[in-house]
Amino acid sequence: MDRVRLSPDLDLSRIVYGMWRLAEADDTSAAHVQAKIEACLEQGITTMDQADIYGGYMAEEVLGAALTPELRDRIEIVTKCDIVAPAGRHSAARVKHYDTSRAHIEASVDASLRLMGTQRIDLLLIHRPDPLMDHNETGQTLDGLVASGKVRAVGVSNFKLHDWTLLQSAMKTPLVTNQIEISLAQVAPFTNGDLAFLQERGIPPMAWSPLGGGALMTGTGPLAQALDTVADRFGTDRAAVAIAWLLAHPSGILPVVGTNNLARIRSASDALKVEMDRQTWFELYTHALGHEVP
Repeated sequence: MDRVRLSPDLDLSRIVYGMWRLAEADDTSAAHVQAKIEACLEQGITTMDQADIYGGYMAEEVLGAALTPELRDRIEIVTKCDIVAPAGRHSAARVKHYDTSRAHIEASVDASLRLMGTQRIDLLLIHRPDPLMDHNETGQTLDGLVASGKVRAVGVSNFKLHDWTLLQSAMKTPLVTNQIEISLAQVAPFTNGDLAFLQERGIPPMAWSPLGGGALMTGTGPLAQALDTVADRFGTDRAAVAIAWLLAHPSGILPVVGTNNLARIRSASDALKVEMDRQTWFELYTHALGHEVP
């Protein structure tokens, strides 16, 4: 499994395990969560993607209950903050909103550290652009968290380029990634500037929902048939082909693959078996668009 360098002291596995459904599994015992992490590690997948809001603010705690000191030292933890939804510890909120204030970010980080039983977050992301963000306050807060050692690196999620440049303008610490939705079911980032902006700056993007929320696995029609054709050629499945399609892009996309099924976790690296040449890439892209390129 390749490694991707995000900052001088932080690199991630090229494929990331997404834990947004971790607290929704039938079995959330420490032993079962450990089995999922071990299944990832056997393939070289060392990066675990979390967020404070996942599982109604419960997923971080489920992970923390399973982390032994030895296991923690073998993984990188990504987590996110700024979404406040009327659930869990924020059940008193009147309305779902975003909060990028110093007080909220610092409290969120402290809660994440406590719930996951760790002394550091390897990568902290601002989860959603906040229309009320004071970029100076938010930027200084993120700089301070890195300086304190609580966070090794910082980035964003779902930001447009203008959101990115606004926040970065108030920071000394470089933002190291933008986690956005990219898949054969969501191809807009390839042409709307999202990927071009990051690629120009040598910043690896992270891709959430790389299987289109499961739609690419269950769908029918020309795209599904094309995925099956490629999968049969390499003895894999649609998921492996869809992930390989993302890995082929020169921006260095890190797909965040999430599932609670141990068998599917064990096959997450099958994407590396797929040779994605240019014409195969465009065949799949054409079917995703629904028409040939101009």
